Amino acid sequence: MKNKEKSTGQSFLVGAIIISVGGFVSKLLGAIYRIPLTNILGGRGMGIYQMVYPLYCILLTVSASGIPTGISRLISSGKGHGAETQAFRLYGAVGVIGTLIMYLLSDPLASIQGEPAISLCCKLLCPSVFFVSLLSVVRGYFQGKGNMLPTAGTEILEQLIKVGVGVALSYYFRENLPLAVASTLLAVTVSEVVSTGIATIWYFKRRNKKPLYALPAVPVKSILRFTVPLTLTAIALPVSQLVESIVAVRLLRDMTDNATALYGVFSGCAMTIINLPVSICYGFSASSIPQISPLAESGDIKGAKKKVFKSLLITLAVALPSAVGLFFLAPLATRLIFNSLGADEKTLLINLIRVLAVSSVTQSLVQTSSACLTALGSPTRSTITQWSTAILRVGLTAVLIACTPLSITGCAWSANCAYLVATLLNFWYISRVLKKKGGSKNESNADRLGDFQRRYNAESKGGA
Repeated sequence: MKNKEKSTGQSFLVGAIIISVGGFVSKLLGAIYRIPLTNILGGRGMGIYQMVYPLYCILLTVSASGIPTGISRLISSGKGHGAETQAFRLYGAVGVIGTLIMYLLSDPLASIQGEPAISLCCKLLCPSVFFVSLLSVVRGYFQGKGNMLPTAGTEILEQLIKVGVGVALSYYFRENLPLAVASTLLAVTVSEVVSTGIATIWYFKRRNKKPLYALPAVPVKSILRFTVPLTLTAIALPVSQLVESIVAVRLLRDMTDNATALYGVFSGCAMTIINLPVSICYGFSASSIPQISPLAESGDIKGAKKKVFKSLLITLAVALPSAVGLFFLAPLATRLIFNSLGADEKTLLINLIRVLAVSSVTQSLVQTSSACLTALGSPTRSTITQWSTAILRVGLTAVLIACTPLSITGCAWSANCAYLVATLLNFWYISRVLKKKGGSKNESNADRLGDFQRRYNAESKGGA
């Protein structure tokens, strides 16, 4: 059975390429999707679209984001028998609660953000919270086995359905802007329902055969040990985005009448472009966990250290030239993807992409270094990093918009500063964890040698 399990996985580089290609194609489809979507919805419609996502991402993070990495870590370590079965029950229930919370918060959120259309958008999007929870368990199971194909395949499928259904529905309801925006979010729910159904079938067909004798299932607390810190880590970003969207739009409204449109250009257009190279590098973070965690679990800190450095160096080698390309190709990308924007909005978008190009490198390094910390058994370190920098980002956004002439560009500069700090913190934590684990191993070896020497001396005296 061991041989069979190994044959289903891929090497680090092959697995990383598969999941990176899947993530890139998915993000590229998402970027291309913005072309007809921006034409149909315009700047204000894109602003409404993006204002719904922070709440959705928060609930999605709680119910799903920590699962793939946590389950992957447990299964790849060899101590996670039955982890996915327990996770189905646990996070299925959490997904139901998340769906209900989003439904109940739809009206209050619309009132707080001053956009009545947000209420219907939330209600049509909320069922996807449950389905993504189940989908994440399947992805984590296969990633733990070293098989990245299900993750890449379902990511591409999600986008294909979202693009097809979203464009069709938004065009059909184009005369009614709130309904047109809401229909694009209904397309997200449809895509998650279909992808979850196919992934679940894939899981039941491809999972390994049951052993001849029953093995004890991994306890729920072992799952929570990894998924909870990872969830708290991942939730920092959408929470900061939600607060940022409220703070930025409210401050901008005191200066201009098109505050929602400005935030739509930043969050819906600029960040879409910036996330393309970040999605490519996601494969290196996902593939690093099943490579590093067995070494860390067995005490091979030297081998784990080599894998960590390899993951970070490959990430940097991909992210750095991508950032340079973003800077110089910003005008071309704007014309190709967001040609329907007005002249002033295009100029703003080009400037935002160039400012944010730096953060595409640091975002990529943050996600890989966070995965390395998880694989080394220290997921709480990246939690501290993310929350510290999330608070920094929101604070800087408020200061730069209110106290400088940067306007919406202040959001871009605050993102750059926050991700740079996050990168440096994660690097520092990794060096400390490796040093600590390496020292513990040396101490345990010395203890064993000392015990052997004492027993040898005692036996020698007894013999004498």
